[in-house]
Amino acid sequence: MAMQIGSSEDGEDQVNSTINTTPLVDIMLVLLIIFIITSPVVLQLAKVQLPAEKNDPYNPDAKNVIITVSKDGDIFWRGNRKPISSDDELLEEMKKVAVIVPQPEVHIRGDQDAKYESIGKTILTVQRAGIAKVGFVLEPPDKN
Repeated sequence: MAMQIGSSEDGEDQVNSTINTTPLVDIMLVLLIIFIITSPVVLQLAKVQLPAEKNDPYNPDAKNVIITVSKDGDIFWRGNRKPISSDDELLEEMKKVAVIVPQPEVHIRGDQDAKYESIGKTILTVQRAGIAKVGFVLEPPDKN
Protein backbone atom coordinates (compact mmCIF):
# COMPACT_ATOMS: atom_id res chain seq x y z
CA MET A 1 0.00 0.00 0.00
CA ALA A 2 1.51 3.24 -1.12
CA MET A 3 0.69 6.82 -0.24
CA GLN A 4 1.42 9.71 -2.51
CA ILE A 5 2.52 13.03 -1.05
CA GLY A 6 2.96 16.05 -3.26
CA SER A 7 1.91 16.34 -6.89
CA SER A 8 0.43 13.68 -9.12
CA GLU A 9 2.47 11.49 -11.46
CA ASP A 10 2.11 13.75 -14.47
CA GLY A 11 3.22 16.84 -12.52
CA GLU A 12 -0.07 18.76 -12.50
CA ASP A 13 -1.96 19.84 -9.41
CA GLN A 14 -5.61 18.97 -9.10
CA VAL A 15 -8.02 21.89 -9.46
CA ASN A 16 -10.07 22.71 -6.37
CA SER A 17 -13.50 23.80 -7.68
CA THR A 18 -15.12 24.68 -4.34
CA ILE A 19 -15.64 28.24 -3.17
CA ASN A 20 -14.11 29.18 0.14
CA THR A 21 -16.90 31.06 1.97
CA THR A 22 -15.06 31.59 5.26
CA PRO A 23 -13.78 35.10 4.38
CA LEU A 24 -17.24 36.09 3.16
CA VAL A 25 -18.87 34.96 6.41
CA ASP A 26 -16.20 36.76 8.45
CA ILE A 27 -16.80 40.04 6.62
CA MET A 28 -20.59 39.72 6.92
CA LEU A 29 -20.36 39.13 10.68
CA VAL A 30 -18.10 42.15 11.13
CA LEU A 31 -20.49 44.33 9.09
CA LEU A 32 -23.47 43.05 11.07
CA ILE A 33 -21.79 43.95 14.35
CA ILE A 34 -20.88 47.41 13.05
CA PHE A 35 -24.47 48.07 11.94
CA ILE A 36 -25.89 46.84 15.25
CA ILE A 37 -23.60 49.15 17.19
CA THR A 38 -23.99 52.26 15.02
CA SER A 39 -27.73 52.15 14.21
CA PRO A 40 -28.95 53.43 17.62
CA VAL A 41 -26.50 56.33 17.38
CA VAL A 42 -27.69 57.29 13.90
CA LEU A 43 -31.38 57.02 14.80
CA GLN A 44 -30.98 59.36 17.77
CA LEU A 45 -28.90 62.00 16.00
CA ALA A 46 -31.65 64.37 14.89
CA LYS A 47 -34.64 65.04 17.12
CA VAL A 48 -37.65 66.19 15.16
CA GLN A 49 -41.24 66.71 16.15
CA LEU A 50 -43.63 65.34 13.55
CA PRO A 51 -46.88 67.18 12.88
CA ALA A 52 -50.02 65.80 14.46
CA GLU A 53 -52.85 64.50 12.33
CA LYS A 54 -55.36 67.18 11.54
CA ASN A 55 -58.47 67.02 9.39
CA ASP A 56 -59.83 70.41 8.52
CA PRO A 57 -63.47 70.45 7.49
CA TYR A 58 -63.95 71.28 3.84
CA ASN A 59 -65.48 74.71 3.41
CA PRO A 60 -65.77 75.42 -0.31
CA ASP A 61 -65.06 78.98 -1.26
CA ALA A 62 -67.26 80.57 -3.91
CA LYS A 63 -64.13 81.50 -5.89
CA ASN A 64 -62.82 77.94 -6.06
CA VAL A 65 -63.62 75.71 -9.01
CA ILE A 66 -64.94 72.25 -8.17
CA ILE A 67 -64.56 69.51 -10.76
CA THR A 68 -66.23 66.16 -10.10
CA VAL A 69 -65.08 62.95 -11.80
CA SER A 70 -67.57 60.07 -11.58
CA LYS A 71 -66.66 56.38 -11.48
CA ASP A 72 -67.55 56.14 -15.18
CA GLY A 73 -65.07 58.91 -16.04
CA ASP A 74 -67.72 61.60 -16.60
CA ILE A 75 -66.54 65.10 -15.69
CA PHE A 76 -68.82 67.70 -14.12
CA TRP A 77 -68.02 71.40 -13.82
CA ARG A 78 -68.87 73.26 -10.59
CA GLY A 79 -69.82 70.12 -8.68
CA ASN A 80 -72.68 68.34 -10.43
CA ARG A 81 -74.18 71.30 -12.27
CA LYS A 82 -72.70 71.20 -15.77
CA PRO A 83 -71.47 68.05 -17.55
CA ILE A 84 -68.30 68.38 -19.62
CA SER A 85 -68.33 66.30 -22.80
CA SER A 86 -64.62 66.37 -23.74
CA ASP A 87 -61.15 67.32 -22.52
CA ASP A 88 -61.09 70.19 -25.03
CA GLU A 89 -64.26 71.66 -23.53
CA LEU A 90 -62.73 71.40 -20.04
CA LEU A 91 -59.54 73.06 -21.32
CA GLU A 92 -61.52 76.01 -22.73
CA GLU A 93 -63.43 76.44 -19.45
CA MET A 94 -60.19 76.26 -17.45
CA LYS A 95 -58.50 78.86 -19.70
CA LYS A 96 -61.31 81.27 -18.84
CA VAL A 97 -60.71 80.64 -15.12
CA ALA A 98 -56.91 80.87 -15.40
CA VAL A 99 -56.98 84.57 -16.34
CA ILE A 100 -58.97 85.62 -13.25
CA VAL A 101 -56.90 87.60 -10.72
CA PRO A 102 -56.36 86.22 -8.10
CA GLN A 103 -56.42 82.83 -9.72
CA PRO A 104 -58.89 80.47 -8.01
CA GLU A 105 -57.97 77.02 -6.77
CA VAL A 106 -59.28 73.93 -8.54
CA HIS A 107 -60.62 71.18 -6.29
CA ILE A 108 -61.09 67.75 -7.85
CA ARG A 109 -63.65 65.42 -6.33
CA GLY A 110 -62.87 61.99 -7.73
CA ASP A 111 -65.05 58.96 -7.10
CA GLN A 112 -63.32 56.20 -5.15
CA ASP A 113 -63.98 53.73 -7.98
CA ALA A 114 -62.90 56.10 -10.77
CA LYS A 115 -60.05 54.98 -13.00
CA TYR A 116 -56.73 56.72 -12.52
CA GLU A 117 -56.75 57.59 -16.21
CA SER A 118 -59.83 59.82 -15.78
CA ILE A 119 -58.35 61.68 -12.81
CA GLY A 120 -54.94 61.96 -14.50
CA LYS A 121 -56.40 63.41 -17.71
CA THR A 122 -58.35 65.94 -15.67
CA ILE A 123 -55.22 67.04 -13.78
CA LEU A 124 -53.26 67.29 -17.03
CA THR A 125 -55.97 69.42 -18.63
CA VAL A 126 -56.07 71.76 -15.62
CA GLN A 127 -52.28 72.13 -15.70
CA ARG A 128 -52.29 72.79 -19.45
CA ALA A 129 -54.72 75.65 -18.85
CA GLY A 130 -52.21 77.28 -16.51
CA ILE A 131 -53.87 76.73 -13.14
CA ALA A 132 -51.29 76.84 -10.33
CA LYS A 133 -53.22 75.35 -7.40
CA VAL A 134 -54.91 71.96 -7.76
CA GLY A 135 -56.20 69.99 -4.80
CA PHE A 136 -58.29 66.94 -4.00
CA VAL A 137 -61.39 66.73 -1.84
CA LEU A 138 -61.36 63.61 0.35
CA GLU A 139 -63.58 62.23 3.04
CA PRO A 140 -61.81 61.73 6.36
CA PRO A 141 -61.50 58.13 7.56
CA ASP A 142 -63.84 56.87 10.27
CA LYS A 143 -62.45 57.16 13.80
CA ASN A 144 -63.99 53.83 14.87
